[in-house]
Amino acid sequence: MTWQERFPGVSEADWHDWRWQHRRALRTASDLAGVIDLTDDERRGFELTADRFRVAVTPYYASLMDARHPRCPVRRQAVPLAAEAGEAAGDLHDPLGEDGRRPVRAIVRRYPDRALLLATDSCAVYCRHCTRRRITGGAEGAFNRASLEEAIAYVAAQREVRDVIVSGGDPLVLADDRLGWLLRALRAIPHLQILRLATRAPVTCPMRVDDALARLLRSVKPLFVVTHFNHPKECTPEAQEACERLVDHGVPVENQSVLLRRLNSSARTLVDLNERLLSWRVRPYYLHQGDVAEGTGHLRTPLSAGVEILTAMRGRTSGLAIPHLAVDLPGGGGKVTLQPDWRVGRGPGGTIFRSWNGREYSYPDPPESDVSCPYDEVFYAGAGNWGER
Repeated sequence: MTWQERFPGVSEADWHDWRWQHRRALRTASDLAGVIDLTDDERRGFELTADRFRVAVTPYYASLMDARHPRCPVRRQAVPLAAEAGEAAGDLHDPLGEDGRRPVRAIVRRYPDRALLLATDSCAVYCRHCTRRRITGGAEGAFNRASLEEAIAYVAAQREVRDVIVSGGDPLVLADDRLGWLLRALRAIPHLQILRLATRAPVTCPMRVDDALARLLRSVKPLFVVTHFNHPKECTPEAQEACERLVDHGVPVENQSVLLRRLNSSARTLVDLNERLLSWRVRPYYLHQGDVAEGTGHLRTPLSAGVEILTAMRGRTSGLAIPHLAVDLPGGGGKVTLQPDWRVGRGPGGTIFRSWNGREYSYPDPPESDVSCPYDEVFYAGAGNWGER
């Protein structure tokens, strides 16, 4: 069905207006029942999670749902199930240990040289696998101008911070004037080298990415947009136009997927997704193991599944289409990456490897093993200890 059939009476102008999409977000079981055939499990999900987790689905994103198939990956990312009200072993209210690392309200600092800036607690669509749902649930309250000014002042005072990720919530729910004020204030900090903006707008509300926004993001370069496609069903012409508009304006775009059980947990799906994204000039960056956020246990995969998927992808698609499999360690340990171990063992004078097709090959040891770089002492003279950055 087309969007016109699902949302009769809506004008082209309204449909392509991102503000209209936000205002008309579907938030209740009754709203969604007008678009899809809700199952008893979905209706129960609304009832059991009503006082815990927000629901909002832009009409655009709802138009991508399979109205009759309950396993539709778009539905499963946006419509709660009863299992979301339950708890799995290891579930945490603050799965990444962020709240103990917030020197000011809108900053999370887990690494010496990077900081996360929480620009808002709102999203156009609230993902059922959200890692920060304790914030996007609304209990903490919005981030006002004062909290953002405090965050900017904090970054300005921390000279070792060279990279800020602007996230939330989704910062692209903010209007251009407010977003522009924030990004320009950050760009004016002399020691801040890189800005990243994490958003699902190209996926859930691609009409948000217009020429004015693309020019704004380009004006504070170097800035990288990190978006979040999880399934090829989200790869629509509108999403492609949004991503290519950013790239055409000189804004690099990378994608972070979350591995979701029975939604995208197959090599076939992820190869398809990442090859489509590459054709749009969007670089696959991370494939995240699901965080242990409350109510998300039914969506998480065993760690072994991700490694098996990467093994199956290798040799069957370009290395450019294979993301890093990342686990953000519960409690605040930071990201670590997993990959298949292609080493079989040691052989005479070298290491034995298994290739993607199962064959074994030997890589010989080099004649010399000294890997120190003598010129570093000259090139980096007076630069201080790299390990203390």
